[in-house]
Amino acid sequence: MRFQETVPPVAPSCPAFTVTTVALERRLPYVAAMTQELHIVGGGMAGSEAAWQAAHMGVNVVLHEMRPKVETFAHQTGNLGEMVCSNSFRSDDDEQNAVGLLHWEMRQANGLIMTTADEHRLPAGGALAVDRDPFAETVTAKLKALPNVRVSYEEITALPDEGHWIFATGPLTSPTLGEAIQKETGAEALAFFDAIAPIVYAESIDMSQAWMQSRYDKGETEEERTAYLNCPMTKEQYEAFIDALLAADKTEFHEGETAGYFDGCLPIEVMAERGRETLRHGPMKPVGLTNPHNPDEKAYAVVQLRRDNALGTLFNIVGFQTKMKYGAQTDVFRMIPGLENASFARLGGIHRNTFLNSPTLLDAQMRLKSRPNIRFAGQITGVEGYVESAAMGLLAGRLAAAELTDQPLSEVPQDSAMGALIHHITGGAEAKTFQPMNVNFGLFRPVDGLKGGRRGRKDRYKAYTDRAKSAWTDWLKQFS
Repeated sequence: MRFQETVPPVAPSCPAFTVTTVALERRLPYVAAMTQELHIVGGGMAGSEAAWQAAHMGVNVVLHEMRPKVETFAHQTGNLGEMVCSNSFRSDDDEQNAVGLLHWEMRQANGLIMTTADEHRLPAGGALAVDRDPFAETVTAKLKALPNVRVSYEEITALPDEGHWIFATGPLTSPTLGEAIQKETGAEALAFFDAIAPIVYAESIDMSQAWMQSRYDKGETEEERTAYLNCPMTKEQYEAFIDALLAADKTEFHEGETAGYFDGCLPIEVMAERGRETLRHGPMKPVGLTNPHNPDEKAYAVVQLRRDNALGTLFNIVGFQTKMKYGAQTDVFRMIPGLENASFARLGGIHRNTFLNSPTLLDAQMRLKSRPNIRFAGQITGVEGYVESAAMGLLAGRLAAAELTDQPLSEVPQDSAMGALIHHITGGAEAKTFQPMNVNFGLFRPVDGLKGGRRGRKDRYKAYTDRAKSAWTDWLKQFS
């Protein structure tokens, strides 16, 4: 098959894409004529990234998104790449943090999600947080500007027998499609419950009690060092808060449902049920902070809020995912010093998250073993988090496009963050106990000659990231 050296022209309505296009001209070949299409179901992080990558390898893409025709309780718009939970992509440290390394790898692959996140970045003390609405609007505009991408607003309810497909329907896969997947796989559906944190209007926060500071003043600029809003609690206030939290009315589950929570996104009341001090050693830990209103008194616990938009008018309560009923939420959260008169732009919620037993059902290229014309990507494969979902979309898009264009690819290197994740979900994990997983250094193969334990952690993590960067860079060279 003959390849050209250019990529399709991009409409001028999509600013900030020129540099990316130039980079892609050097890296990704464009197939002059394609007779087959790649269908991608789901316009979230994974589906959007898959479409972007495949399109820039010259494949004609149809992106199927059921919103806004078919709504979900969590989404507010019909935009592609809409963020429905936190507005954070977590740590951006690519030398000492596995998710930061994943950021780096996605940037090297000219990832849509990372490029757009950088354009709409908010101060977050070393983390990568974004202004969620402009982010999703830009993701949508960039994809629609590509001449070989078509967005079809419809619900897909069955697994097709023909064509090339990627299903990236995420945690809110529609019931009808979920039934079709379950029927095909013959496996009992796996599920846990994802909880959403509330968002507070900044003007309703009492700044005579709260203050702005990142833990340990982390960050290179003053804006980064003051990225979080802090509300301190005395021991008495904390104990009263825990009592109210435990006594509050909670969402009831339907008969036959079970609440198998993912530990990285536990509702605060579930954490409190595990021990009264759990929250104080988790999202409410008071370390690395000094209250300027009372610098000589150390807080017993601290509730942190992170800016949720560029204007600084909205703040989300960090780590406060909840399944409390709405009325109970306002009562309990207004017990937090500084939030006594808080006005909420969004209260917390809870939703079911379904995912495949991927080690059993998917091959090494994320294809469904029983139907190799279908790939899965994103959270439905058993990865957890925006970044991990987008990363699996990136791989699925490239792997599918390579297959469509008869371009042989070497195996995704296991020593990269991408490779560690795909290896875990497609065979590295124990199928009997498979649960959603964030990227972490525990998924990486050991580096010979390095000390274990906490004391050797810094050198060990740097060795992991150096090795990963080299492996990922080498893998990308085959797209030149």
